[in-house]
Parts: sequence; structure tokens; C-alpha cells
Amino acid sequence: MRYKVTLSYDGSPFCGWQIQRGAPSVQECLQNALSTLLREEITVTGAGRTDSGVHAVGYVGHFDTAGDSPVDAGTLGYKLNAILPPQIKVHEVTEADPAFHARFDATLRTYRYFLHRCKDPFAQRYSWQCGFPLDVAKMNEAAAFLPGRRDFSCFEKTGGSNKTSICLLKEARWETYVPDHVRLLGYPAAEDDYLVFTVSADRFLRNMVRAIVGTLIDVGRGRKEPGYVQELLQRGSRGDAGESVPAHALFLCGIRY
Repeated sequence: MRYKVTLSYDGSPFCGWQIQRGAPSVQECLQNALSTLLREEITVTGAGRTDSGVHAVGYVGHFDTAGDSPVDAGTLGYKLNAILPPQIKVHEVTEADPAFHARFDATLRTYRYFLHRCKDPFAQRYSWQCGFPLDVAKMNEAAAFLPGRRDFSCFEKTGGSNKTSICLLKEARWETYVPDHVRLLGYPAAEDDYLVFTVSADRFLRNMVRAIVGTLIDVGRGRKEPGYVQELLQRGSRGDAGESVPAHALFLCGIRY
């Protein structure tokens, strides 16, 4: 029987979702926990890879069991949370259609990257401090060139195993936001101290979001003009794009089926 599992994880101690030899992964932790509880070898297929140190909210996976008798999914979720490390939380385990596939059935994935422009001891764990003056309007002007179906290999980490670098990108935008510690605790901060970049696509290439953010930061700093992103998409390579920003501020936060 096939089951769908929805979970969230803090990616800080993991090499990413996917199992890698000699490094802890979210997939391995979840598979080991399921195998222990169900007393059979369980393989979990996830909605996609996340880079080392990247977090996820509402991540989706599926797994099969050999037995014909249904698993008590509610109890299983409770037991999983009891033995999984604190950085992984299972929200729900439900019986799924035998044809459901966590990766191939996903039609849209959304990432958010968090940035703060002034030193903040309460933001540094899940947000990147960027002390450069940034022109957010120009960053959004540059981001407007990204949506569409096209080759995004200029933002793909070299050595990837993807069969194609074509993605359908739906949206890309920068916005200001107010963190909870500013809103609820009165932490002193300016209205535009905190920025979040939201990007949605049918699929993402390895390191793609962090490379896009780094490139848009170059535009915001005045090192490149917004039209540079259009030129990069038309004939650029990874070496022409900006540096990848740190992983700790990136969240996979939405998967649509």
C-alpha cells in the first residue's frame, strides 16, 4: 500500500533531503524511523532534492508497505515524531492512491529566501545579513525577466545530473516583511530592514535559487543593470551569474499537486 507523508525540517544539520554516503540526510532519518516502526525496509521518495542546509515546510514524500493490511496512519505519525530528531516534524501520514508520486505529480514548487540588512541577533539563524545598500526596485525589475519556460543552466551548479535545464518559472519577486520578533517583541528595526524573495516554478535545478538571489543582489548593489539578467538567460553561463548566497536562509515552502 502507498502512503503520503507531509513533514517539515530544519536543514541545518543535514546534507539535504537525499541520502549521501557519509553524511546525515533527512531521507535517511525518515526511512530508518519508518523501517523501525513498520518492521520492514522502507524507501521514501521525496518531492525533490534540497541543498545542504536548506529548510522545508510542508515537504511531501511517499512510501510503500509490503503488507495488505492498512497502517494506522494517525498513530504512525505520532510514533514517528517520538523517535525522529527534533529538526524533523511529521505533520501527517495518509493513505495515498497507488499511482501517486511525490516528485513527478508535483506541478509547482515555491521557495523563499530571507535577507536582513542590519545586524540582528534574532534573525541570523534563518536569514542572511546583507549589509550592502540595495535598490529593491531594480532587483524586482531584474526579477521580472525570469518568469517563463526557458533554459536556466546559467543558474545551475556545474556537475548536475539533470537531463534538461528547462524550467517553467511562474513568479519571482522581492518584498519587505516584518519578522515576529520585531512585530511582537518590539525589536527596534526599520521598515525595510527585512526582505524576502519568493520564486515558484515547476522544477528547480541544483543551486538555482541561491544563484538567482546572488545575481539579483548584484543588480541591487549597482554592480549590474536589470537587463543583465535577460542577457544572462539568453546566452550566459554559470560563470557569468552572481555568487550563490548562503543556504541557511532558504526555505522550500510550498508544493502543489
